[in-house]
Amino acid sequence: MSEAQSVSPSKAEPAAAKERGFLVSSAPHLADKATTSRIMFEVVLAMVPLLVAGIYFFHFAAVTLTVLCVAGCLAAEAVANRMRGWSQASLRDGSAVVTGMILAFSLPASMASGSRFYMAFLGGVVAIALGKAVFGGLGNNLFNPAMVGRAFLMICFPAAMAAWVSTAPMLQEAKKTLAAEKGVSLEALGREDVDAITTATPLYQAAKLSEYVAKAKAEPEKRDAWLAQAGQIRDEMPGLWRLAIGNVGGCVGETSALIALICGLWLVMRGVADWRPPAALLAVVVLFAGLAHWINPDRFPGPLYHLTSGALMFGAFFIATDYVGAPLTPSGRLLFGAGVGLLVMLIRTFGAYPEGVMFAILIMNALTPLIERATHPKPFGGQLQT
Repeated sequence: MSEAQSVSPSKAEPAAAKERGFLVSSAPHLADKATTSRIMFEVVLAMVPLLVAGIYFFHFAAVTLTVLCVAGCLAAEAVANRMRGWSQASLRDGSAVVTGMILAFSLPASMASGSRFYMAFLGGVVAIALGKAVFGGLGNNLFNPAMVGRAFLMICFPAAMAAWVSTAPMLQEAKKTLAAEKGVSLEALGREDVDAITTATPLYQAAKLSEYVAKAKAEPEKRDAWLAQAGQIRDEMPGLWRLAIGNVGGCVGETSALIALICGLWLVMRGVADWRPPAALLAVVVLFAGLAHWINPDRFPGPLYHLTSGALMFGAFFIATDYVGAPLTPSGRLLFGAGVGLLVMLIRTFGAYPEGVMFAILIMNALTPLIERATHPKPFGGQLQT
């Protein structure tokens, strides 16, 4: 009689234990309580203060863009799952919602107007369809889906993507100034007088300042005229506090660098976002901007101006930390962040486009496989000889 047969029924293993087996898979073998849904929920939660700030500065436009972009992402995700014969479980993991919110936050408030509704929705569809679904779904995409959607909108609707409007506090200040000039009360102003006030973004102002200073040096005979225009731009440029809180023209969820920094640090402390990409990115920006400002302070703004302008702070913590688009290795993530920071400053300083976060992220996404290959750790005992 075998040993197994001699065991009494009361001491035999439960049936469930007999069915246990080993799950064989390739390395790395990591165990963590974090799930995709929990991570995405925390990212969404971290972006809620940015949405609140967007509502304060741009009113209902922030909500409209967020709803449209998220709806476009969810619709594209559902269609992609249906075409592949997959379940619709990915609609509940939050990844499409995060993509939609990031895309919405990187769009100008003017895109929430009635004639442009479809653009935001279409951007969400393209973000998932071309940025994620064609690569095989979550975890397989090469590029950040939200930036793919934004790049699509930049190519197809350049005028709409550059139609910047004043924030609500800026609009109220403009109303007071206009009422004082006309000698009437605020209530007496017509809607046509105040509803269509456009503005320049801080980065556009910095680019024009650099252009005028360069022209003053290249054209001595017109030097005074160019310097006068440069001085006017310099007087109109917002102060650091306005930049930090977000009371400037720009995208609905990116203008407040201070809130983006606080929310990003919360993600880092929660372990949701890795500190390496944003740390390397911001360090390179500070070094590059500081050196340029030291060489020519009249032409190039200082590091604080760049840190608080545009999508830099939002991109550093919410886009550059993307699990899929960034390398897996720690040193690779440092290189990735540094590369994004360098490209952002090169584009902002020497490029024709005043902002560079989107382009920098997409370029470094394409270089991620090479970075991972270069920074892949040596196996214990060395490489196998074949």
